[in-house]
Amino acid sequence: MHRSGHLDTFARDRLPPPELWPDLRLDRPEFRYPERLNCVSALLDRWIEEGRADRPCLIAPGQTWSYGELFERVNRIANVLVRRLGLVAGNRVLLRSANTPMLVAAYLAVMKAGGVAVATMPLLRARELATPIEAARIGLAFCDARLMEEMDKARLLAPGLEWIVPFGDAAQPLEAMMSQASPLFEACDTASDDVCLLGFTSGTTGGPKATIHFHRDVLAIADAYGRHVLRPLTQDRFIGSPPLAFTFGLGGLVVFPMSVGASSVLIEKAGPKELLEAIERFRATILFTAPTAYRAMLGSLGGADVSSLRLCVSAGETLPLATFEAWKAATGISLMDGIGATEMLHIFIGSPPEEIRPGATGRPVPGYEAKVVDGQGTEAPRGTPGDLAVRGPTGCRYLDDSRQAIYVRDGWNMTGDTFIEDEDGYFWFQARSDDMIISSGYNISGPEVEISLARHADVAECAVVGAPDAERGTIVKAFVVPRPGVVAGEALARILQDYVKGDIAPYKYPRAIEFRAELPKTPSGKIQRSVLRLEAKVQANSGGNRL
Repeated sequence: MHRSGHLDTFARDRLPPPELWPDLRLDRPEFRYPERLNCVSALLDRWIEEGRADRPCLIAPGQTWSYGELFERVNRIANVLVRRLGLVAGNRVLLRSANTPMLVAAYLAVMKAGGVAVATMPLLRARELATPIEAARIGLAFCDARLMEEMDKARLLAPGLEWIVPFGDAAQPLEAMMSQASPLFEACDTASDDVCLLGFTSGTTGGPKATIHFHRDVLAIADAYGRHVLRPLTQDRFIGSPPLAFTFGLGGLVVFPMSVGASSVLIEKAGPKELLEAIERFRATILFTAPTAYRAMLGSLGGADVSSLRLCVSAGETLPLATFEAWKAATGISLMDGIGATEMLHIFIGSPPEEIRPGATGRPVPGYEAKVVDGQGTEAPRGTPGDLAVRGPTGCRYLDDSRQAIYVRDGWNMTGDTFIEDEDGYFWFQARSDDMIISSGYNISGPEVEISLARHADVAECAVVGAPDAERGTIVKAFVVPRPGVVAGEALARILQDYVKGDIAPYKYPRAIEFRAELPKTPSGKIQRSVLRLEAKVQANSGGNRL
């Protein structure tokens, strides 16, 4: 590793031991980054130096920021961080906001100042916010003023959080400090392998895992998927639904457009209806969202002008062939399926439009290698299902987590997905290999929902699985054994659903609840979730899943 620019070496000190790292493939010319590198200099500062400050960068309802305006705001926030709030290079900073220009400015400012950005979704509750605060020992947070209630509660659960700085308008503390700060700031002299962000991903067992990413990783996804598969143009306008706290959103709405000097349309509410309206209003050209959203938009395409679109990227869950075909028929655009992971930072299998094979996820992105292996790690014959293994310029490095040895084996990242590779090198998704429930593009940990339900006084025992659903792909389904004397029924189901919505992020709540006198168990007393998954699948096929 190179000489670090961090004085606070917390994240670097908690990298996995070298023998547990994946085999990083950095031999291609585009991945040969200089030893000293700050990714914000490459994504933002370079456009100012090249005289492109007037080009539009971030577009939102009621406001458009040029690259020059974003540059000035990023520098002012960086000065606030260092000179007013005492940020030391390597300190972690939590970010909490919907997708807004100010969130992008704060994200970039933290990294430019040498900090480590930890973005969180606006839907998270206090208990969920406390987890990254404690795990990453975060002492400072920037929070949209409209989301302060849960942030204040989180500080009570994680007292190590000393500063919460609200932002959102001229009257807020961050903007007030920015007005007094200098618009000039020299990027921190970071190494290419200094940590710049932590991405938290839900685990199927235990607590969430923090994935560690370097400055060079941020550029690598642009030089891999962006350059070779997406191939954006300077005049492109990106738009999408994923929160910037998802690395899918960070890449699709910040890194990829800024890597070529293009612009991004940011909307806080990005449901199918809002996406269609914004595509038409802002003449967006590249769309990032989940298959669920594409399915939902199909019924409204007749009343919307989406003729500006030229590329549509689908990720977050498996893309059904029927959705691919319907979108192609309605728009003439082939959906670009892809699979990525927070551990890998972004998409590592996905094909450009001219190489798409309908129904397949695609071929490895240039710079990445992938293979299907059996339970012993031996490469499986073509056409045989097995575990997906991948390696490339990015890879899994968990923050101080023993599960590193599970995700990385023999230098390969084991994604937890079952695939088939065909004779032409295309990869076909078969199933998730673990208990993660992917619903409408959101990753939801079944055990986390179980823990929430179990906190309710009326629940004696419960198990949570994914159940097939025509609208969302998969929904969270809970099998619940009520406590003695508690009446099971629709009223109790509503009470439990509302409880979960208030305890953890609302999108994680069980949309279907089935009450049982007992749950199936092994002789050792473990709940047989495989049995429940099968039952949920059978019930869904017979139309009996939802309340």
